[in-house]
Amino acid sequence: MMKKIGLLVATLLAVSAIFIYCNKLFYPPLPVDYLTSKEAIQKLNTFPFDLVALFNDKNVTWYMSARGIQKLDEDIQQMMTNEGWAFLEKEGSGLFFEKNGERSIVTTEMWTKQYVLVQIQE
Repeated sequence: MMKKIGLLVATLLAVSAIFIYCNKLFYPPLPVDYLTSKEAIQKLNTFPFDLVALFNDKNVTWYMSARGIQKLDEDIQQMMTNEGWAFLEKEGSGLFFEKNGERSIVTTEMWTKQYVLVQIQE
């Protein structure tokens, strides 16, 4: 009887672990409510770009990337320069840009060991 209970508990734990892994429930929450972590990663993996937009509203755009911070900072500077923004400085995780007297701040945040979140404020 005890062996059956032990086997049942072990089976339930194994099934739970597989479910959690397959559904990526171990990822931290995203700063956007309408998108799950799993959906965001799938979106990143289906696009050929290294930087994929997750959410956009009037003042903030969120992106996700699987590139390292240093290379990502270079990509962001290039992207912003292509849109007419002049790079001013980097301070901590923030990149500061200016265009026509307006400022934009881009911040990067390691979301997991593999993925980086990018927030562009205008």
